Amino acid sequence: MIFKRPKNTLEGHGKLLSNEITVEVAAICKKCEKPLTENELQKGGHVCPYCRHHFKLNARQRIHIIADPSSFIEHDTDLEPKNVLNFPGYDEKLDAARLQSAERDSVICGTCKIGGVEVALFVMDPYFMMGSMGSVCGERITRTFERATADSIPVVGFTVSGGARMQEGILSLMQMAKTSGAVKRHNDSGNLFICMLTDPTTGGVTASFAMEADIILAEPQALIGFAGPRVIEQTIRKKLPQGFQRAEFQLEKGFIDAIVERKRQRRIIAQLLQMHK
Repeated sequence: MIFKRPKNTLEGHGKLLSNEITVEVAAICKKCEKPLTENELQKGGHVCPYCRHHFKLNARQRIHIIADPSSFIEHDTDLEPKNVLNFPGYDEKLDAARLQSAERDSVICGTCKIGGVEVALFVMDPYFMMGSMGSVCGERITRTFERATADSIPVVGFTVSGGARMQEGILSLMQMAKTSGAVKRHNDSGNLFICMLTDPTTGGVTASFAMEADIILAEPQALIGFAGPRVIEQTIRKKLPQGFQRAEFQLEKGFIDAIVERKRQRRIIAQLLQMHK
């Protein structure tokens, strides 16, 4: 989009003047509604410089922000979801998700270094079917914890999800138990798990590995819960408190340990890793 100062036909007969302002706008902040340039977004880590609203990031952008330069090695790239239940329209949804996200599934897993400490890393992607958890997502995360247990290294995870993927039925729901088992074995071996909850983290992901970390962090204003507030209001037929299920509400109720702005995440996680080394 291009914003220009309106032409004044009384000045130069409608021609563009040398002092006219041309600004390329990359996004409009949905919270304060101010226009933001690509330079402002990149410089601030895709955080609004005016109101501190955190824009969604894809998985690759998060890896670039959190991992030490050139340290990330991706695993399990060969795993790809299939329509094993022949759910109507699921093949088309998968094709659309691959096109939109340029990924094969809703999570990227691998190993990297954060502050010089080797970790297993998984990062969920909101642009692949809203980060929904299917059988491949669960398998990738399970393998990440199993590798971390074998290598005796910490796991760092970034979650964003609308929940379990209904198109895969029970195959999706069973990932809750499978990932939880892998987290438990990793924990029993004396290893650290740090999880960063981003907007939104809901459904089966919240009900399993996302809330099983040793240290649970969240981005400001992230929606965190099992059922969404609209569903809860319709069920109990009552108006929920202002900010219900947002990160600040969850911190007050003791469900998370801290809220960390994006610009501080790499430093804070690196400090936590060093403390538990």
